[in-house]
Amino acid sequence: MMRRSGWSVRDIPDLGGRTAVVTGANSGLGYVTARELARRGARVVLGCRSRARGRAAVERLTGEVPKADVELGELDLGDLASVRRFASEFAHYRLDLLVNNAGVMAPPYGTTADGFETQFGVNHLGHFALTALLLPRLTAAPGARVVTVSSMVHVLANIDPHDLNSERRYRRWTAYARSKTANLLFTHELARRLAATGADVVAAAAHPGYAATNLQTAGPRAEGRRTAERLMELGNRVFAQSAEAGALPTLYAATAPDVRPDSFTGPSLAMWRGAPAPSWRAPWTLNDTAGERLWAASQELTGVAYDALKA
Repeated sequence: MMRRSGWSVRDIPDLGGRTAVVTGANSGLGYVTARELARRGARVVLGCRSRARGRAAVERLTGEVPKADVELGELDLGDLASVRRFASEFAHYRLDLLVNNAGVMAPPYGTTADGFETQFGVNHLGHFALTALLLPRLTAAPGARVVTVSSMVHVLANIDPHDLNSERRYRRWTAYARSKTANLLFTHELARRLAATGADVVAAAAHPGYAATNLQTAGPRAEGRRTAERLMELGNRVFAQSAEAGALPTLYAATAPDVRPDSFTGPSLAMWRGAPAPSWRAPWTLNDTAGERLWAASQELTGVAYDALKA
């Protein structure tokens, strides 16, 4: 069982011989997650949208962990062609862990390269497609895991199955919450389908609570909303925990021996901060029918099928 007294990176087991892919690994929670996995001996592929920022992250990581075995992969989750190229590039790798970490938070309305609303497209559909394309490698590795990073903000909104892309009305925070609900419904349905086929893969989810990263300030900065950006910066300084602390639930879900399928790990203190612990989740994220419908819609939208889960 999880130790309430406090789980830390010192509790991560030896990961020698294991390979992990971490999306959005050039900064924030993704960078910390990749660094700590590498520190414990895993070979880590950093999936980054910007090659320049990805190279800088690799240089920084190897400076902090000189013996790290890391590799950069260019991955834009807002472009399904990029997702396919990334998956093809690593199709022959042994893969033990996929951390679906990358995301965008509350930007102005926009669309991905494939025409999806940005938050739904990047936070959910991109990871849905990536997981499908990499799943054959994961099912071939004993004890593999898929960890998808959601948010405590998911409690603000359920998905709207009739308006997945927020075409009728776009409210940035509602769209963000829906994308994070989609992450949990995806994990729920993936865990159910993995169990039905007897695959030795654990699908779990995690959230960082309120962690200080550039995710909060990116949207306001891109729009030139200086007041909003400064308020977010102030909130990060006063209320948030560090990215190092925020990454702990993800690292726990990725490496701890007692992680259960479809579990949701977050900070222990009111879902806000503290050591990793089982986290409350909205009941709608455990709805089988909603999970099946989202899965079917996601397959249709992305054109990506989960062949590895077919009987």
